[in-house]
Amino acid sequence: MKLRYCLVDVFTDRAFGGNPLAVFPDGSQIDPALMQSIAKELNLSETTFVLPPNDKSNDFHVRIFTPAAELPMAGHPTIGTAHVLARHRTIAPWKTKTTLRFEEGVGVIPVSINGTDGAPDFIEMRQPLPKFGPQTNDVSSIAEMLSLKAGDMDAAGLPIETVSCGVPFLIVPVNNLESIRRIRFRADVCEKVYDQIQTLNVFVFTREVERAGSHVHSRMFAPGNGVPEDAATGGASGPLGCYLVRHRVMPSNGELRCVSEQGIEMGRPSFISIRIQHSGDEITEVHVGGTCHYMGEGSLHGAVTS
Repeated sequence: MKLRYCLVDVFTDRAFGGNPLAVFPDGSQIDPALMQSIAKELNLSETTFVLPPNDKSNDFHVRIFTPAAELPMAGHPTIGTAHVLARHRTIAPWKTKTTLRFEEGVGVIPVSINGTDGAPDFIEMRQPLPKFGPQTNDVSSIAEMLSLKAGDMDAAGLPIETVSCGVPFLIVPVNNLESIRRIRFRADVCEKVYDQIQTLNVFVFTREVERAGSHVHSRMFAPGNGVPEDAATGGASGPLGCYLVRHRVMPSNGELRCVSEQGIEMGRPSFISIRIQHSGDEITEVHVGGTCHYMGEGSLHGAVTS
């Protein structure tokens, strides 16, 4: 059996930037028991499999796997999968804008695709509303997990807090680029503090940036999910935007718009657009988007057995 997949770089407009993603446009050919093995074989941060929807009012059912686990939702796989489907005209004809409804583990995710004459350009997903989890005051343990000093993380008194828009991330503010570049993540310490933070996904940011047009500089670590470091994390960028609104990190009057730069330390610069609508402190909509660069396609065959 020959299984075709497409390779796309997500949250970038050029080759070898952003976060690579493998998309199997016809996942109905694949036994569900094989999906995890395929994701582990390809060893990208995520691989997606596109299936017919369970509810005909939706467009596709999308399953998302890291090399180690299936995820209920993720950002760069959602954006990249939409790009592949639009590029290969898998969806109904459209001109400048269309919206898809993806069934994912957290429910239905609306995805808007903007482009010219059916060629996809900017793609934006709507994420579930945030759930704010525990904060931790154990700054010394979090600093140890990042191989930093507690003084690298005083960041204007901002909290270290777990936030989820489908997948929980520990949001950790650090002071500057010099500090964030020095991070050497320790998975053993992360496991020790799990009861405090309730997640193995750690997202670190600073307001100091490298590139013009960016507003925050970010890094994400999830070795417990088979991702030592992620080049672009849309699933964490929604929670980051909600955190920025809740703690008034950036000025906003009803809608926060910002860009998170990520992956620079990995040599894969990524730029993630975040749009958070809110009424005062109440967050009403969470949107994350960006562009993609199509890299090519390939196939698995012969040895693929259940």
